[in-house]
Amino acid sequence: MKANRQRKILEIIRRAPVESQKALASALKANGFKVTQATVSRDIKELGLIKVPTINNLCCYTFPGERVTPRIEERLKRLFRDSVIGMDLSENLIIIKTHPGGAQGVASAIDQVGWNEIIGTVGGDDTILVVIKPKNAAEKVLKRFNNLNEG
Repeated sequence: MKANRQRKILEIIRRAPVESQKALASALKANGFKVTQATVSRDIKELGLIKVPTINNLCCYTFPGERVTPRIEERLKRLFRDSVIGMDLSENLIIIKTHPGGAQGVASAIDQVGWNEIIGTVGGDDTILVVIKPKNAAEKVLKRFNNLNEG
């Protein structure tokens, strides 16, 4: 019974965002499981689930290290549209200019998106240094950044 319930929990959180133990318990009950909040809490702990921020300032359950790619990509796209005012390329380095105070949030979102070509970022107040490897991938990454900035 416990294994079936925990499999169903994993299925539920993969299918749709779940913001609370109460919502998860309701979803389980809708699928025929008789659960209490305490049971759901233990299952969450045993499964190693964590809450991560998503769009619209919501937090939803997921697995540690699991990327919620569509949400992260949407956040990056929104930050680019709202904050980025220019970009330039030199060798394997991309410099991104933002409005004052915008660089830290954009740099963090770039790090979270997990593109393989990006080794890392350094974000100041209004400037971000993006380090690319291999060097010949820099133009491709710059193009992806430009695509984020388009409507």
